[in-house]
Amino acid sequence: MSKAKVFVTRIIPEPGMQTVRDAVDATVWPEDLPPPRETVLDGVRGCDGILSLLTTPIDQEVMDAAGSQLKVVSNYAVGFDNVDTDTATARNIPVGHTPDVLTDTTADFAFTLLMAAARRVTEGSRYVLEGKWQTWGPSLLLGQDITGATLGIVGFGRIGKGMAHRASGFDMDILFADDWVAADDPVAVAMGARKVDLDTLLTESDFVSVHTPLTPETTHLFDAAAFARMKSTAILINTARGPLVNPDDLHAALKSGDILYAALDVTEPEPLPLDSPLLELDNIIVVPHIASASVTTRARMSEIAAANLLAGLEGRRLPHCANPEVYG
Repeated sequence: MSKAKVFVTRIIPEPGMQTVRDAVDATVWPEDLPPPRETVLDGVRGCDGILSLLTTPIDQEVMDAAGSQLKVVSNYAVGFDNVDTDTATARNIPVGHTPDVLTDTTADFAFTLLMAAARRVTEGSRYVLEGKWQTWGPSLLLGQDITGATLGIVGFGRIGKGMAHRASGFDMDILFADDWVAADDPVAVAMGARKVDLDTLLTESDFVSVHTPLTPETTHLFDAAAFARMKSTAILINTARGPLVNPDDLHAALKSGDILYAALDVTEPEPLPLDSPLLELDNIIVVPHIASASVTTRARMSEIAAANLLAGLEGRRLPHCANPEVYG
């Protein structure tokens, strides 16, 4: 019996990669950069499954190119905005993703960015490396207090709640805005987190951490109007998706002093070009989408992605399905 045919858009960590190679006839794009569009369209032809990364759009054209025998799309990410789930659902194709496993790792990193921005860690490092450190000074690189400050969390899902848990250890006043989470949510109540509307959150927060999914409604949620409502001492942290923040408006807000600082793990576009005006600013931290980048987490993500793929190929329910309505 011949093995199922699968196209893998990038090499994923072990042990998931080996599981896939052992179980199916896998064509794997071997390069560090994502495959060109034409390579994807050619690679998926006749495939029973696709194992994708968030850097490769899996849209109607890709599914058309694969053919009617396509059984599953397994996305190596918790988010799946790169996959046209509406088209997949209409074709009864389950879409896998990797939730839960990266919750703590990402929340850890979001709080790392919060602390690094508040205490100007990267500026301090540059100050030393540039040979500017001559002596201790009472006004040198003064930052913002974290303990007792107000943290606003936009999107109170798993990672947002993880961020709140970490903030509670610093006695922060926690606000959250999320239309899908009730004010009396048990986790919110346990941590003393208060549900407010987005305007109130932006107005009252010293730190704003973004954890909402990217949808047409949330694209450029953080624009000039949002920054104008924030405190001039506020710090923005984004570890969710780059297009949630309008980069031109963020640059203007940081340069004019509408807000104090930003720390971004994700950007629009991604990666930022080296001539991006954002990279000319001192009051910003930009890192290359590494919030879930721990050895343990990335390996576990690979296992889940492989399990989703194989389940779909075998006609079993995916352990983690982004469009469960395909099961009726």
